Amino acid sequence: MPGSTTTPGSATVQGDVARHAAIPGTAAPRPAGGAVRGGPGPRGARNRWAVLAVLCASLLLVAVDATVLHVAVPAVTADLRPGPIALLWIVDIYPLVCASLLILFGTLGDRVGRRRVLLLGYGCFGGASALAALAGSPEVLIAARALLGVGGAMIMPATLSLLRHVFPDRRERALAIGVWSAVAAVGAALGPLVGGVLLEHFWWGSVFLINIPLMAVCLPVGRWLLPECTGDGTGPWDVLGAVLAAGGLFGVILAVKRAGGGDLFSPGTLLLAGLGAALLTVFVRRQRRRHCPLLDLSAFRRAAFGTAVGCIVLTVLALVGLALVAAQYLQLVFGLSPLQTGLRLLPLSVAAVAAGLAGSRMLTLMGPRTMVSLGFLLTAVAVLALLGLGEQDRPGLLTAAFVMLGFGLETTLFGAYESMLSDAPAAQAGEAAAIGETAYQFGAGLGIALLGSIMNAVYGPGVGRVAGLAEADLAAARHSLAEAYAVADQVGGEAGEALRLTARHAFVSGTHSVLVVSALLLLAGAVAALRLPRDLGTPPPPADR
Repeated sequence: MPGSTTTPGSATVQGDVARHAAIPGTAAPRPAGGAVRGGPGPRGARNRWAVLAVLCASLLLVAVDATVLHVAVPAVTADLRPGPIALLWIVDIYPLVCASLLILFGTLGDRVGRRRVLLLGYGCFGGASALAALAGSPEVLIAARALLGVGGAMIMPATLSLLRHVFPDRRERALAIGVWSAVAAVGAALGPLVGGVLLEHFWWGSVFLINIPLMAVCLPVGRWLLPECTGDGTGPWDVLGAVLAAGGLFGVILAVKRAGGGDLFSPGTLLLAGLGAALLTVFVRRQRRRHCPLLDLSAFRRAAFGTAVGCIVLTVLALVGLALVAAQYLQLVFGLSPLQTGLRLLPLSVAAVAAGLAGSRMLTLMGPRTMVSLGFLLTAVAVLALLGLGEQDRPGLLTAAFVMLGFGLETTLFGAYESMLSDAPAAQAGEAAAIGETAYQFGAGLGIALLGSIMNAVYGPGVGRVAGLAEADLAAARHSLAEAYAVADQVGGEAGEALRLTARHAFVSGTHSVLVVSALLLLAGAVAALRLPRDLGTPPPPADR
């Protein structure tokens, strides 16, 4: 999703130069974005929209790849026959590695060049795609998916930080971020559709092969067209700090994922959470002591930056788990096919794209504070409207709620990301982009864990006891509604039908509980967003390092 933080203000190149010049002891003034070692390809500001097109094309691939494998899991299982743990790693290793390395590569780009890291990401992504497509064993596919995560971690913060450099004027940058975020929304929605079409005609490896020709085009075009830029270049890059951050995030996010899968208090989950938290604590202390830290932790004390990051986490936390529940609700409660489910969810994606494209104008008219607060409120209204759903399909209510949900979600994320990125000094654009994307990934994992736990807490006991069923069958039925249906079909008769009805009632009750908690989180976000700047009038602070 889009990202940037805000201190309002049209950060022009001249303004950034003037601010640097006004600070005693700083080096000679630089244009916004730090050192520039070659402007956009056929050099000139008029080519910035071509740069945006290249960055969006690469972002589209990363967004598609995050969801394209979901529909290929049955085919992968039939061909490679992975065990349950291996299958879990095949699905999860890509987002896990990507989220863990965002800070590492975002800050590295600030030091060695954002275009350089982006081009390396293109190469890594293309090579890993070829390896994944030709994988002959689960282990090879897991390794390939991990490499895809490395490439994605290079690409995602680099695209956003390059936008910060190429569009120094805040109002133009807001429009660019709107397009960027719309592409991200389209990519996530297209993933399952693209995968489904390819699997209709080809083998499962085709979902990875499509990346190769596009990356082969992006590499030379990006090298020719994209500008190279860095941060201020002072001080060494903190390699140990980057490793501590990556290890800590890996442990914490994996623990959150395990908790969301039902292993909340298992020794493995607690060990991972403790180890990850310890590494992150060491990382924070190290950053506070260093003269040239990897991350400027003081940024979180600024209202615009810290609040925007918090809004990103709250938004995604409230809605990611809900999205998973929604897909199951449509198929298991209403009995819709996967294609019908995708079509029902389409208004949500279309509304998100519309909000992204309209985001720049809304930001100018309302300012970050009002825009993000209203986005939270609209999303909360949409979530509460879904409480009107029971066991009968109501297409009109669903469509209206999904339109509000998509528009409100994207409005909130757009305003928060734009505020975050604009508040950060241009020389620290890479680390700001990495923090925003990490916040998104962390919120997603936390949302699945929290809302999934609430669903399980209501659904499991709700299944209760059904006359005529063995305890083993009831235990299996309490795992999920899909398993309850499978047990009901196996048992048959009155007992099977009673289990089906009881489990469906319990699932609806669990979903309503998740909706209420999500709405409360969104309302808390609306209150928190009141700390954002009122308008676009304040320039970003100068870089401290």
